[in-house]
Amino acid sequence: MAEAPVVLPVSRPPSPEFPVVDVAGLSKRFGRLTVLDRVSLTIQPRRITALIGPNAAGKSTLIKTILGLVRPDAGSVVVESTTVNGDPAYRSTVGYMPQSACFPENLTGHEVIAMLRELRGKVVEDDELIQEFGLRTELGKTIRTLSGGTRQKLNAAVAFLFRPTLLILDEPTAGLDPVASEILKQKILRSRDRGVSVILSSHVLAEVDELADDVVFLSEGKVSYRGSLKGLKETTGQNRLGRAVAKLMTGGRS
Repeated sequence: MAEAPVVLPVSRPPSPEFPVVDVAGLSKRFGRLTVLDRVSLTIQPRRITALIGPNAAGKSTLIKTILGLVRPDAGSVVVESTTVNGDPAYRSTVGYMPQSACFPENLTGHEVIAMLRELRGKVVEDDELIQEFGLRTELGKTIRTLSGGTRQKLNAAVAFLFRPTLLILDEPTAGLDPVASEILKQKILRSRDRGVSVILSSHVLAEVDELADDVVFLSEGKVSYRGSLKGLKETTGQNRLGRAVAKLMTGGRS
């Protein structure tokens, strides 16, 4: 019989501040499948928190619940002191980069940004990624003519454009070349250093090791670990994140 994954002691990074996201007792089922099972966690301000775990662990459902795109069966989500209950107003301070953006194919990049600008109603913008990705000449083209990599660059630029206080990034470097990936990673770190809170979901553990302050490990819809990246390595006795995660998934065996 296969051993159950080891459940490590929960450790939260000490902070006198209120968490930017507070998830309590969150459960969600799709038919007979339990996707989230009484998940509780906090996202601390001005830190990069990585959501990691095997496929079908519940990471995407958790992100969509925080964004108000999925209604939980039980539990609550509070984002920056606002309880998520169907009113999307709180998302005005959230920047979201899905794994694959679905922009209207018939619009140009300029038109997509103008549409979002109208929805956001904000005038202060951060176009640093547009400049660093070399998107200026691409924004006049319709989305359908852009390569997959250019679409992903636009996806990233839009997430940062309206200066969010909370960034939610789902596999952000997927589809990007090494140069663009490095530009984006440095932007994420600079944003954290300027006070932005970041939730990062990624299967690229080297990327998580490079970026994350804190880690939430999900397995079969449950939280197996939440705490600092350093604490995860110390608890598992591994100095590399990949090995620490392997130990989590194999019930503590080396």
